[in-house]
Amino acid sequence: MTAKIRPSKGAPYARILGVGGYRPTRVVPNEEILKHIDSSDEWIRSRSGIATRHWAGPDETVATMSVEAGGKAIADAGLTPEQIGGVIVSTVSHFKQTPAVATEIAHLLGTGKPAAFDISAGCAGFGYALTLAKGMITDGTAEHVLVIGVERLSDLTDLEDRATAFLFGDGAGAVVVGPSREPAIGPTVWGSEGDKSDTITQTLPWDVYREQNAADVRFPALRQEGQAVFRWAVYEMAKVAQQALDEAGVSADELDAFIPHQANMRIIDSMIKTLKLPEHVTVARDVETTGNTSAASIPLAMERLLATGQAKSGDTALVIGFGAGLVYAATVVTLP
Repeated sequence: MTAKIRPSKGAPYARILGVGGYRPTRVVPNEEILKHIDSSDEWIRSRSGIATRHWAGPDETVATMSVEAGGKAIADAGLTPEQIGGVIVSTVSHFKQTPAVATEIAHLLGTGKPAAFDISAGCAGFGYALTLAKGMITDGTAEHVLVIGVERLSDLTDLEDRATAFLFGDGAGAVVVGPSREPAIGPTVWGSEGDKSDTITQTLPWDVYREQNAADVRFPALRQEGQAVFRWAVYEMAKVAQQALDEAGVSADELDAFIPHQANMRIIDSMIKTLKLPEHVTVARDVETTGNTSAASIPLAMERLLATGQAKSGDTALVIGFGAGLVYAATVVTLP
C-alpha cells in the first residue's frame, strides 16, 4: 500500500505585518569620499543622486544591525520574538561562510528555535526572501517569518575606485510576514541573466585572495560596469516591473507607492517615465541619504516612507530589486 502524504495546511494568503530599519550612526558625506578619488560633489550627485551614506562602526556588525531592525519589525507587527517561526537573512557582506548569520540573529532576538538561513541574491535579495517567506506562510511551515536585508558594503568598497567609491552604504531593513485573509503580496516576477554576471562582481574570490600575498594584493572589493548595468536596469527592469503589475492585476493608476532598489536616482527616474507612473504615486528616494545598501535598500526605503508619512498603512506599493547576478525580483504588496 502506498502511503499518502498529508497536505500542508497554511494560511490562504500572506502579508507584511511590520517593518523596521537600522542605519549606522556615522554619516559619510560626499566630501569624505572625495579625499580618495578625483571627482566632485556635483558629479557624484548628478550621476547617482547620492549626497550621503551611512557606514558602520566596529560594533555595528551584520548581526547587531539586523537585531535592531528585526526587533523593530517584530514590535511594529505587534508580536513577540517567540512568535517568529522563521528568519531569512539576505546579505552578501557577512564574511563568515558558516554558520548562517540568521541563526545568530534568531538567538539574539530571543526567538526560540525558528527555521533560520541566509540567502545571497544581491540587490534583489529582499524580493527573493519575501517570496520564500510568503511560501512558508501559505505552506503552513511557519506562522510568522522575519525577513531581513542587511549589508556592510563599506567592507567591500574600494575607496580609490572612482566608479564605485561613492555608491555603497551600510544598514539593515526588516519586515515580518504573516497570515492574511486576502491577497496582500502579489505574484513575484523574478529571474536571472547569468550571461551578464561579470558586470557586477567581487574583484577576487576568497580562495584566490588567500593564496596570494595579502601584503601585495588589495582586499576583495565590489566592481561594476556602470554603463552596462545602467542600460540593463533602465530598459529591462521597467519591463519586469510592468509584468509584476500585470500579474497582480494592478494598474499604475491604482498604485500608491513605488519602492525600487535604491541603486541610482537616474535609474529610478527613468523607470518612472517608462512605467508612466501618475504624479500621485509616492516614489522612494532613500538613495540620496542612504546610498546603495543592496539587500537592505527596499525595506529601509519602505520603513522611511511609512515613518515620514509619505506612505500609509494599507497603501498598494510596487517593489523591485535588481543587481549582481544579474538577478531581479518584483512584486506588488500592501504596506503594513
